[in-house]
Amino acid sequence: MTIAQSLLPEFDEEMALTRKTLEAIPSDKLNWKPHVKSNTIGWNANHLADIPSWIEFMLEHDSLDIAPVDGPPWKSPSLESSEEILALFDENVAHARKVLEKTPDEVFAQDWAFMMGGQVMFTMTKGATLRKWALSHMVHHRATVRVYLRMNDIAVPGVYGPSGDE
Repeated sequence: MTIAQSLLPEFDEEMALTRKTLEAIPSDKLNWKPHVKSNTIGWNANHLADIPSWIEFMLEHDSLDIAPVDGPPWKSPSLESSEEILALFDENVAHARKVLEKTPDEVFAQDWAFMMGGQVMFTMTKGATLRKWALSHMVHHRATVRVYLRMNDIAVPGVYGPSGDE
């Protein structure tokens, strides 16, 4: 079994659970946030829809500079409806899965750098980057959205088991 084949079940499960969470967000709550220093539900949902697109950068490139000196900075999507966010998420997940599926084992051991303004912020292997900055990072923001749903009295779907609403 290849590394990619061993990661695909986890990838598929986390993407399906994230989609369930995104489906629960009503479009009229996208601008809600619990505190002035917090991001909105919509920001988090857009971020969740965007994260799978990072997998291509992680596996098919050696670095990503989110604020390159000679180009425009990385810009997160700012879609304004739950339907648009879900469509972007689905598109990004399908593409990321294809990239992951075809990645040879040796790629996961190669170094990858996250950069800002030409400066390296961190370097880690592509495999570790995928796990931490795609999968675990997604779980973190999915949990944030789930708390925001609860704070708005919106039914929270179960993920690793039933929720209090199921």
